[in-house]
Amino acid sequence: MKVAIAHNNNEETLKVVAKLKELLEEKNIIYDAKYPDIVITVGGDGTLINAFHRYVNQIDSIRFIGIHTGHLGFYTDWRSYDIDRMIDALLLRKPESAAYPLLDVSLITEAGEKKHYLALNESAIKRISHTLEADVYIDDQLFENFRGDGLCVSTPTGSTAYSKSLGGAVIHPKLKALQMTEIASINNRVFRTLSAPIVIAPDQWITVIPNADHFVLTVDGERKNVRNAKKLVFKISKHSIQFDRFGHHHFWSRVKTAFISDKQNDDF
Repeated sequence: MKVAIAHNNNEETLKVVAKLKELLEEKNIIYDAKYPDIVITVGGDGTLINAFHRYVNQIDSIRFIGIHTGHLGFYTDWRSYDIDRMIDALLLRKPESAAYPLLDVSLITEAGEKKHYLALNESAIKRISHTLEADVYIDDQLFENFRGDGLCVSTPTGSTAYSKSLGGAVIHPKLKALQMTEIASINNRVFRTLSAPIVIAPDQWITVIPNADHFVLTVDGERKNVRNAKKLVFKISKHSIQFDRFGHHHFWSRVKTAFISDKQNDDF
């Protein structure tokens, strides 16, 4: 078993990382930041998302464990004071993981160049100072002519993030589905969109053909300035992210704690 640690630089986090490294050494667990079997993140959801993109080329062979040292996150199962118990569980239990869907984003330029991205949470298309105009297809059928600030396509795990702030539904991460939400769409007698989030089936895909020579594409919040794009295709990736479960990842309890009640249940 080879383990890597990804972390932020907060004072509390650095204390936990130091303790974690001591425990790994005591248990003779190999520390390998280059080719790990398990990546332990210490911080919050942002730390784990950064680690996901750091190891995205090895995503099929890595499992993730999250330790939160701040506000409760959706990807961070363990509290900072639980790391002894976490290491014991890691050594004693047979590997048990939960696989969650990822978003596959393909960008095709007018010149035929193809760029490919994987997102853990979401990808969004926006124009900053102008209205975004785009044709939206589901599979190969035209669904709507969109006009507005932009569009966001999210994974089930990403449904609690940016998509939710746009009015999207919260989707359990065991469902292999993608959700598209509109960002400030224009709806009047001339322009008309669905004006509601849509959730597509596992074997479907969304194609967006922008009527603009430049726009902004974000992938898990990372901004990419795009020019001369012919189309973008969003679908569920053949890859997935694996989390070590330890039998205690309770999604709906996490949703309740994050958005309804500030009381943290002991079964997290």
